[in-house]
Amino acid sequence: MANLHPMDELKEKLKAILEVVPQGSEIMYVDYPVYNNGGDVLIMKGTEKFFRDYNIKVRARYSAMDFPAKLNIPDNWIIVCHGGGNFGDLYANHQNLREKVVRDFPSHRIVVMPQTIHFESERKADMAAALFNNHPDLHIFVRDTRSYDFATAKFHKCGVRMCPDMAHQLWPLQPTAMPVNDVLYFLRTDIETVAGQQQFDREADDSNRLDWDTMFTPLEVRGIVYFQKFYRLDKKLGGPLPTRTFWYKYTDYLMNKAIGLFSSYKEVRTSRLHGHILSCLLDMPNVVIDNSYGKNSQYYETWTAGISKASLHGASGSKLEQPS
Repeated sequence: MANLHPMDELKEKLKAILEVVPQGSEIMYVDYPVYNNGGDVLIMKGTEKFFRDYNIKVRARYSAMDFPAKLNIPDNWIIVCHGGGNFGDLYANHQNLREKVVRDFPSHRIVVMPQTIHFESERKADMAAALFNNHPDLHIFVRDTRSYDFATAKFHKCGVRMCPDMAHQLWPLQPTAMPVNDVLYFLRTDIETVAGQQQFDREADDSNRLDWDTMFTPLEVRGIVYFQKFYRLDKKLGGPLPTRTFWYKYTDYLMNKAIGLFSSYKEVRTSRLHGHILSCLLDMPNVVIDNSYGKNSQYYETWTAGISKASLHGASGSKLEQPS
């Protein structure tokens, strides 16, 4: 045990979830991703592997696109909400679904898988807290100390625990390509981008600078859009289409592409949390820079600072070599 890899230790910490979702449980998995954010897809793959590894029986699955307006489920099912970084008011669609689940199922155990929590609005945070605190069996896992402090203060009647991201259940991932390129710059282009990313922006050339939405080809992105249309149609028709089965197979393809891309580089420099986590899962050198509200630095300082091949850009003692 003395030589246990830090990633093995992080994977082991996910067993804390079994305290509220025991082995053999019957569950409904809610809010799995149907969009082109590979980070959330990586979380989904880790979550599904966790379910398989611990014989947790998934009796129903719903995304934000096909969750029914009214739904009856057996009393013994546990409702498990997808983890990630959308707990708060930046991504209203997903927060609204979580709040609907809490309102609609007051007698079921509800478990929120590891999340980063961030509210811009104190009023919205208080409204969510009032709803969540009114539920008698609600459990929230968080991915960093800042989210933990926030959740224990606001959601004081809920069970709150710290836990790494669900993608760690995938450890170890095997590289699928030879590292023939030097540095992959995997950088955000959305609302979570920070000015400090500019150094990486200057270093990167177009051929080695990607994000989730540019890693996939226009045809692959069009495929995701078509799946979203099928989900809407499936919901309208009452669920006769095998949409989820095909979507899960498509996400296998997308993840294999991401693993192949990362494997083909010697190092990754990223402002995407799951650019950092995927690099760690592949046991490859990587440097992570923060996002707009501290998600990446909080995660690094809470979980991955002990990984020798990972570093936080701008942290005391960190060294960033210029790409050759």
